[in-house]
Amino acid sequence: MPSSTTITTTSMVITPTQSTKHHQKFVAGAVAVEEKEEKEEFELLIQECKELLLSLPKEKGWRTPFLYQFEGFWCQPKEIQSIISFQKHFKSKESDVILATIPKSGTTWLKALVFAIINRKRYSNTQNHPLLTSNPHDLVPFLEYKLYSNNQVPDLSNVFPDDHDQPRTFATHVPYPSLEESIKNSENVKIVYLCRNPFDTFISSWHFINKLRPESLPDKFSLEDAFKMYCNGVVGFGPFWEHVLGYWNESLKKPETVLFLKYEDMKEDIVSNLRELASFLGFPFSVEEERENVIEEIAKLCSFEKLKELEVNKSGKAMTFSKQFENKHLFRKGIVGDWVNYLNPSMVNQLSQLMEEKFEGSGLSFKVL
Repeated sequence: MPSSTTITTTSMVITPTQSTKHHQKFVAGAVAVEEKEEKEEFELLIQECKELLLSLPKEKGWRTPFLYQFEGFWCQPKEIQSIISFQKHFKSKESDVILATIPKSGTTWLKALVFAIINRKRYSNTQNHPLLTSNPHDLVPFLEYKLYSNNQVPDLSNVFPDDHDQPRTFATHVPYPSLEESIKNSENVKIVYLCRNPFDTFISSWHFINKLRPESLPDKFSLEDAFKMYCNGVVGFGPFWEHVLGYWNESLKKPETVLFLKYEDMKEDIVSNLRELASFLGFPFSVEEERENVIEEIAKLCSFEKLKELEVNKSGKAMTFSKQFENKHLFRKGIVGDWVNYLNPSMVNQLSQLMEEKFEGSGLSFKVL
């Protein structure tokens, strides 16, 4: 645009010089907000974690000012602090069950299904089932977001009383290599990993983050910016491919203790997958239960449609890192292939090539539609 040209509106004339100054002022304001947010985050951390963060690579965050690369994966400062506490203080029991996912790949669904399978004798009457009045995240606690958040060291005997013989069931987004050592070294702890195709995982993550992104951070997080970061591996607990391959490879080495499930397969054939899941956990369905359609009842109780319409998941709230979180944000569509409504052909081609490269030779493939 020639230097003498002006942009006219109904109320003012803005010269290019004024526009540049306005943009510079906006950028400076955005940087100031990010610095303020980062400072506030740091103030909530213990000194050990603050010093660690200063030594870690960092990139622009999705819903926080920055993500930090800790033990090879990207996460928020408060997550790093809680993961360190988990790694230091958690000690597994041989009967423990660990549910692992990368964010936005069916975590809530997996928690509901496993809770229902393990506790089906205790809550045989589905009309009074805890899942009807409690969000799955309250029934199966996250290690890093709840139990060890804010540098806590919980007394797990209070969380899981020994008055019944059910296994302790936990959830995590932590990559396999960074799990606490007694989990990885156990020959009996069961790990269930649920994987979702990278296209839908990305779109679900982008929607989720924009719902939770603080108003104090500048503008909306664009699809284009998110896509670039995702392809560079800069996403919570990512890169996606490293997170998935970590658990996939362990499931091939130790199929008796690591079960690898696919979201798309479960949507396609829930009964067969629940049968496999129950057997893996040590709670197989009996012939009589199958005859009485217990598997189908559990699938129905834990379905996306059922959970989304429950009052606790429409208006209920949970605490994460001492902040309230609205349960409704956990439920959007829960379908396979929604990415086609958002990604252009160039994005699809780029992500397809990237995943072919990263998963080459692994034997792992995804259904994307």
